[in-house]
Amino acid sequence: TIQELGTIMQFKPNVKIIILNNNFLGMVRQWQQLFHERRYSFVDIQSPDFVQVAKGFGIEGRSICKREDLATALKSMLDHPQSYLLEVMVGKENNVFPMVPQGRGVAEIVLSKEEV
Repeated sequence: TIQELGTIMQFKPNVKIIILNNNFLGMVRQWQQLFHERRYSFVDIQSPDFVQVAKGFGIEGRSICKREDLATALKSMLDHPQSYLLEVMVGKENNVFPMVPQGRGVAEIVLSKEEV
């Protein structure tokens, strides 16, 4: 959250932040895709410029949208001597696994789309 950026600004720890940004409320969108036949409701969001937000707190950052830029961007982030934010733009319908489906317990974790 933005409060953590304030903490980084004040105490200057060396923290590396990666945001996987698909401009959706990711897990909710994933549930709606997998369990509700893509009936999306209130999941499409407009994101701020996270790199500019970070810079407002004195944190360097970069945004990438191509897979081939990832290795270089990660190296730059890890080599940076201070805190750094890397925003990685990902496809709107890329899913994240493992996941715990809504209404189920951790023992019922789903490891892939094929298990749904």
